[in-house]
Amino acid sequence: MRVSTYASHSALQILKGAKQEGFETVAFGKARVRPLYTKYFPVADRFIEGTYPEEMLLELNAVVIPTGSFVAHLGIELVEKTRVPYYGNKEVLKWESDRSLERRWLEKAKLRLPRVYDDPDDIDGPVIVKPHGAKGGRGYFLASSPEDFWGKAERLGVQNKEELSGIQIQEYVLGVPVYPHYFYSKLNRELELMSIDRRYESNADAIGRIPAKEQLDLEPNTNYTVIGNIPLVLRESLLMDVIDAGERVVEAAEKLMGGLWGPFCLEGVFTEELEFVVFEISARIVAGTNPFVHGSPYSWLRYDYPVSTGRRIAMELKQAEDEERLDEILT
Repeated sequence: MRVSTYASHSALQILKGAKQEGFETVAFGKARVRPLYTKYFPVADRFIEGTYPEEMLLELNAVVIPTGSFVAHLGIELVEKTRVPYYGNKEVLKWESDRSLERRWLEKAKLRLPRVYDDPDDIDGPVIVKPHGAKGGRGYFLASSPEDFWGKAERLGVQNKEELSGIQIQEYVLGVPVYPHYFYSKLNRELELMSIDRRYESNADAIGRIPAKEQLDLEPNTNYTVIGNIPLVLRESLLMDVIDAGERVVEAAEKLMGGLWGPFCLEGVFTEELEFVVFEISARIVAGTNPFVHGSPYSWLRYDYPVSTGRRIAMELKQAEDEERLDEILT
């Protein structure tokens, strides 16, 4: 068995972790990035050009590890039909990508969620508007009133209420952004807190470098496209809050779509009242795990050697292979 993934997003740590566990590795993607994975960071034993070279991956007896880029570039419908063994539960994809289903999932997990506005004309405070799907924050915008919403919605191609199905309008909750990364082992029935990050978003974070008076003069449009990730160590007294949230999400997934296993991330904020408010879930490895290729404070507390989320995936595959249980974790 070989471990493969699309050459983008978090492929470096996935392939590095697989090699640490003794697997041969395969990267596939655009020709331009081949040197990144074979020369500058030699983590891929083989590189195949193409968005999804299915026949070659089948011949190589490869397993695909999904990332946000893989799902975004292929599209959910195609990913659901792929024949190469896929690590994770494909049923989760539609629940993650449709914000209405996602909210139903998080509500069942009894998490504190922001209010959602079905009608833009009901907006009575700050909101953040998000397109469906994993787009790395691209297309998000803030609004404070119905007039403000309609003035900005055109950038998403939304000009009337009949075109609202592709977006969600969420209450904007003030707080510190926190993105805990989890790993749920289906083999061992255990949840692990792997690491935590916060995102550096352009130009939302860059605007802070401009004096307030000049911001008013420039009138910049706030953009939340993710540029990079910053490691975060959470106040210890808050750790059980994020762990409990992760446990409830896994439990709800078991009832709704047959389970969630492998890496996932809850995206939210801690308010000044120290309440964890969750606004989104990424049901796969997230790029926020990339600062932790050599492990995090949390993985070090559990393991006495460096364990990234990418390596933890490989450890699960290795255990499943050794115990002849691959069919339990591959779809």
